[in-house]
Order: sequence, then structure tokens, then C-alpha cells
Amino acid sequence: MDELRRVFNERAYVLHQRAYSETSLLLDIFSERHGRVALIAKGVKQKKSRILGILGPFQEILCSWSGRGEIKTLTGADAVGRREYLGGSRIFCGYYINELILRMLHREEPHQALFEAYRLAIQSIPDDADVERTLRIFEKHLLRELGYGLHLNQDSRDSSLIDPDTVYCYVRQVGPIAAEAQGCEDGVLVHGESLLALRDEQAFSDLHRKELKRLTRFAINENLDGKRLRSRDMFYQLFTGAQGKLHTVSEKNV
Repeated sequence: MDELRRVFNERAYVLHQRAYSETSLLLDIFSERHGRVALIAKGVKQKKSRILGILGPFQEILCSWSGRGEIKTLTGADAVGRREYLGGSRIFCGYYINELILRMLHREEPHQALFEAYRLAIQSIPDDADVERTLRIFEKHLLRELGYGLHLNQDSRDSSLIDPDTVYCYVRQVGPIAAEAQGCEDGVLVHGESLLALRDEQAFSDLHRKELKRLTRFAINENLDGKRLRSRDMFYQLFTGAQGKLHTVSEKNV
């Protein structure tokens, strides 16, 4: 029999919630020291519940739970600060990183460094002038935490340092290789300056945004086993016109 586990006042965010019964919810949370955890929040849909309002996305909470097995029981929750308001298309950026965690992290595996990267991303998205940079940096940390970190320092063929003026072919499970004249059939083309901008988390140019979005999507899709991201599909359904072009450049994020 699994050992009874009790956790008190753990920093966490709710990634997803769904109805469990007429009065209860099933929550998927991302916690600082325990990673993803599934919780039953009993009775929180009743009128007398004081915590229903804080069990939504983008609100940091102090969370307590207990139980055996894969699904535990929520025993307490308190808000930490205010909920981040993600308006317009930016809410899909939040849903996007939530879905990445749900799809790519196993339950009850600690990822403290990634939790901090997630918290910073959620706090940055509402007001960040360059939300694409925020997403790419989070994706970089996510891939590294899962053991699929991007190679951003050296040419994978000869170990020479990345040259900002060189165009590289970033090959799956290999890394960047100086592009040859014949092209890049097995990877994506990216300038060295884009790789260095992501490595050093510098300000992004339009070139960096275009190339790094393509690069991180290339790396992430490899680890999704062909599964589509609902947040990405919803974004394009709402913000894509009949010709398949996004309405504004600022919405080309997820």
C-alpha cells in the first residue's frame, strides 16, 4: 500500500481544472517541490467555499494536500499575491505554457528550477513588450530541465564557438552545424546571432523571433510524439484570418 503523504503550504499554480462531481473539482497543479500533482478539491463548488475563486490559472497559491496513490485530496489553499491578468491573445500564451507542462512533465517529479522559470514567465506575459522572448526563454528552460537542452554554445561538428554571422543547420538530437551549400533538409536554419541571443537571453530582433520560434517548435514537437497542442489550435482559430495570416505581428507568439 502506498504511504500516506501530507504536504503543507506548497507554492503552486493550477494548470487545469475540471468537474469531478456536482460539488468537487479535479485539479492538475504545478508545485515547486513536487512537480505536477493531481488533486481532488472536495466541496469547493458549494456556495460556502472560500477557495473556489483562487483555484484558477495564473494565480500563485500555497497549497496543502494529503493522500495515497496518484490522486491526492486538497486540504487547503491560500492566494499568494494577485492573479496575473492575461488579456487578449496573451491568455493563450499562458494556456500554451500550461499545456506544455501538462504534456511534457510526468507527475510527482520535482522541477524546482522550472517552477521558478514558469513563475517568472506568468508574471512577465501580461505587460512584457516582447512576449515572444518570454515564451522562447521558458521553452529553453523546459527543454533543458527534461534533458533535451538546446545546444547554443558550439558547432556540434567541430566544437568551434558559435559565430553570430554564420548560418547553422540545427539538426535534431545533434545541434547546430554550419550550413553547407546544399541546404538543411534534416533540421532548421538559424543564424548564430539568434542562438546567442537565446543563450544569453538578450533582446530579440525580428530575425531572432522568427528563427527561434521555428527552432523551439522543432525541438518541442519532437517530444510531443505527434500530439497537437490544443492551445495552439485555439489561438490560430481565433486570430487567423481567411487567408491564414495572423491579424497582427504581435500575435505571432505560440
